[in-house]
Amino acid sequence: MKLSELGRFSEPALYILVSLSSGPKHGYAVMEDVQAIAGVRLGPGTLYGALSRLDRLGLIEPLPAEERRRPYKLADAGTTVLRAEIESMRRIAEVGARRLAAT
Repeated sequence: MKLSELGRFSEPALYILVSLSSGPKHGYAVMEDVQAIAGVRLGPGTLYGALSRLDRLGLIEPLPAEERRRPYKLADAGTTVLRAEIESMRRIAEVGARRLAAT
């Protein structure tokens, strides 16, 4: 599976997978981490909709609730998808950098 298959939801999904790659987090912690690493503020609807889709696709896994917060962790399938997305982005960035250097 590729995140691009999620259409307009692929960017928030990528941010969430990157955030969860450092360890389990609940929704608010993911929102804060995404803001810190990408400068993007995910609204609650976007965040929880993306978490639900990623869970349904088996890319993340919910953990037992801690008080009123439900943490999520990156599933093995999510790690595989994230690695592939990062590799694709790396290739695109390398080509772009080479082309810019040639101008």
